[in-house]
This record gives sequence, structure tokens and C-alpha cells, in this order.
Amino acid sequence: MRIAVIVTTYNRPDALSSALDGYCAQKDRDFELIVADDGSTDATSQIIAAYKRRPDLRLSHVWQKDEGFRAAAVRNRAIAETAADYIIFTDGDCIPLPDFVSQHRTLAEREWFLVGSRILLSEPFTDHVLKNRVPVHTWTVAQWIKAWVKKDVNRWLPILSLPVAAPLRKLPAHTWEGVTTCNLSAWRDDLLRINGLDESYCGWGLEDSDMAIRLLRSGIRRKSARFAAPLLHLWHRENDRTNLDHNRETLDNLLNSRRIHAIRGVNQYL
Repeated sequence: MRIAVIVTTYNRPDALSSALDGYCAQKDRDFELIVADDGSTDATSQIIAAYKRRPDLRLSHVWQKDEGFRAAAVRNRAIAETAADYIIFTDGDCIPLPDFVSQHRTLAEREWFLVGSRILLSEPFTDHVLKNRVPVHTWTVAQWIKAWVKKDVNRWLPILSLPVAAPLRKLPAHTWEGVTTCNLSAWRDDLLRINGLDESYCGWGLEDSDMAIRLLRSGIRRKSARFAAPLLHLWHRENDRTNLDHNRETLDNLLNSRRIHAIRGVNQYL
């Protein structure tokens, strides 16, 4: 199974660098990494160029012009760019643990998409990690418990890798609420069948929910990757939510329809 990891970024090269360090340390090296860049400046391109020279990473860069928050569009461009069988979506401010890719591979299953969890780092701890290049992806459980006691992170329990029974992982099979593309994986042909993400959403918010709803309508169910493939989510300021009301209306229109295909989706890049 060929895997592509699509990492979305925008003008945060220090966070992206920490995330890429995590991908260089993966136990499973058989994957391609695509940085889906929503219009960053040259500072990000320079970071990507440096990591492209590393022999332990197959890295490519998909860039689009900065016209505001257009994560759905750049993810669609990245989907069109790869011929991988299976796609893992994440963000450039999310650091993977060493078994992140291998766990997604292990849990991947036809007719299911996979949703993982995240651990939120505080603002001071994020600053410390980025300024000092702290390799938090290598930390032990004991170190994370200590960080939680100090309130550097919001929780530590998801860091544990537990043998959760398959039926329990499938309990949220028909639930779209809470799905985010910072830690989600799906078969590429399933994504193409629903025409990828919908670029009708303006700015931040709810395009993840839209995709999850359409996957479910197409017969693809939700499976949990909790206690298997968590991410370390670096702190960032809240995104501009100016267009959230418009996006809620767009999502309501989808919920009141039977539509499966994105109105403006990946097909325009194929």
C-alpha cells in the first residue's frame, strides 16, 4: 500500500520544521510527504528545500497563491499530485510520533476512513519547543506526564499505545461530528469518488465536516485511531472566523441535501 502524507502549512516555517523532524524519525519510512502550502513566503520554501536534500525523506512541495485561507484547495491540489493508494491528512503545526505512519497503515481498512486524536501544547511550551528545537516526538510517557502536571499540555493519556479492540474502534462509524483533517486518513479512490474537499467554503471552518458527511453518504464509515496515532499540536492563535456564518450555511445546505460530490473539488486539478 503506497501512502502519501499531506501536510498543510501557511507561513509557519519553525513549526513546519519540527513537524518534518517527526517525519524523518518515522519507523515506517515507506511513504511520500507532500507539503500543501497555502501561499507561504520564501521562508517556508527554504525550509522545504533544506529537507528535500535529506536522503531519509521523499518530499515534494505543492504551492498556491495566497488568496486567504484556502486549505481545501491546496489539499485538493496535493491529492491530484500523488498516485498513492492511501492518504494521511495533517497540518504543519502537528508533530507526529515515530509510529504515526505505521499505525495509520496498520489500521487502514477498505470502506473506512480513520480519525486520530491530538495533544494540545500550551503557548509557553510551544515557544520553548520551537526556540530550542526540543525533539518532543522522542519523549517518553513519563516526560509527557510531567509536562501535563506542569500544564504544558492539555492531556497525556492519548500518548499511550493501547490494544483497543476492533469493534470499539468502529463505534463512531456513522458520526461526522468532531472530524478534523489535522489527523485523518482515507483511501485516495474514496476521496476521488466524492470529488475531494469542497472549496465552496470561504476561510476557516467546517470543510472537514463537509468531507466527512460526504464520505459517510458514499458508504465509507468512520474508524477511530485513538490510543494509536496521536499528534502533538503546537499552539497557535485562533484562526479568523469572519466567514464562519457563511460556512455554517454552506454545511446546512449539504445536510439538507443528499449530495455526495463536492461542488468545487479535486476534479479541476486532475
